[in-house]
Order: sequence, then structure tokens, then C-alpha cells
Amino acid sequence: MTYCVGILVREGLVMIADTRTNAGLDNIATYRKLHVFEKPGDRVISLATAGNLAVTQAVISILQEGIRSEEDGKVETIWTQPSMFRAAQFVGRAIREVFRIDGPALEQSAASFDVTMLLGGQVAGGRLRLFMVYRAGNFIEATEDTPYLQIGEHKYGKPILDRAIKFDTILEDALKIGLISMDSTMRSNLGVGMPIDLITVRRNAVAHDLLHRVEPGEPYFHDLRERWSAALRQAHQNIPRPPYVG
Repeated sequence: MTYCVGILVREGLVMIADTRTNAGLDNIATYRKLHVFEKPGDRVISLATAGNLAVTQAVISILQEGIRSEEDGKVETIWTQPSMFRAAQFVGRAIREVFRIDGPALEQSAASFDVTMLLGGQVAGGRLRLFMVYRAGNFIEATEDTPYLQIGEHKYGKPILDRAIKFDTILEDALKIGLISMDSTMRSNLGVGMPIDLITVRRNAVAHDLLHRVEPGEPYFHDLRERWSAALRQAHQNIPRPPYVG
């Protein structure tokens, strides 16, 4: 399983992804699921992936190596896209290209063509944006009313985001809440695990503000986990007991 979250607030963008993959209880490995394509001042694009690892890796390769345009014969890559909207379209095209090549064989072997991606960032001259791209290649965009998107095992971390994330949330607080959401998911699903990759991008900087990997045992994340658990215990203790209990 996987858990990735993207949060778009007024000050900027936060994207967080775990690194655990597994093909059974005794076959657990670590793979990067947060990929960054950056040329400061020109573009900073971050892509978080969930689904079949072979499919997601093939898509990433196509994004970098390119697809030849049917219109003019030029090779298009993630680096040549003039806007984030066009980048989202290109990611969708890359997914469809992988399906064209591998989809029939996967279906014949009863394997699923399972892929979902979060695409966030900014291209110079355009807006900072966040998209979720589906296996069909279509996509939706985060808005001020819904400033976060999730893929993978999202249900455990969603209630925290629902209660705490607003478009006006400070970027550093959005990162903290995103990490709490990740911790809650890891506690409830062993298929999601560390290390955790994260990136923050400030609006109109067109470069990452923070690019970091949280390793097991990191002091800040350990402290965050303990403080959050203690705060939850204290909160439920402070709430009066139901009056209708005998």
C-alpha cells in the first residue's frame, strides 16, 4: 500500500509520500514515490505515485525520456511542458501510453493496471497548482475549498486534514498537519511505512523550499508522534462522559 498527500495553501505547497512497497508479508521493500523535476527559476514539479510499482516506474521513465508528438514529430518531456495544466495532461498521456503497451498483458495475467498520481508545482509564468491524475489519464485539481488531495491508503489520515487544513493555513502548519496525517495512517496500516519523503514549495519561488527524507527514529517526527498521541488521550479525558451511560 501507499499513502501520499498534497496540500495547497495560500503560502505554498506541501507534498508527502511514504516509501513502503510490498508484494506479500515477507516481501517488503523501500522505493521512492515522491519524484522532483526542478530547474530553479524555470519549474519545480513534484510527482507522488501510488499503485502498481512497475506501472508507476514506467510512467516516470516516459516523463523523462519523452513521447514523440504526432503533430510536429518533436519529443515532449516533463521539462518541455509550458504550464502545470499541460504537465498534468502530459502525465495523463504517459499513463495511457504505458497502458497501451502493458495493459493487455497485465489483463491477460490477471494483474491490475493500478496507478494514481499527485502532480504539484509551478512553471515560470504560471500558477502554483496541485492535481490528482487517475489511471484513465484524466485529472482533478485542488481548490481553495478543497486544498488537499490524497492517494493510496487515505482514509486514516483524512479526518485530520478535514478538521485542520484550510487554504489560509500557514505553510509550516500544513507540513506539520500532513505529517500527523501520515503518522495516523502508519499506525493503522502496516502497508504504509517510513522513510517519508517530503517537499515544500513557496508560491512564486519556482524552487523547492524544503526537500527532506524523514528516517526512522528522527527526533522531530518521534516527538510529533508522542505529542499527538498524548494530546488525543488528554482531549478525550477532558470531554465529559455521555450522560446516558448508566
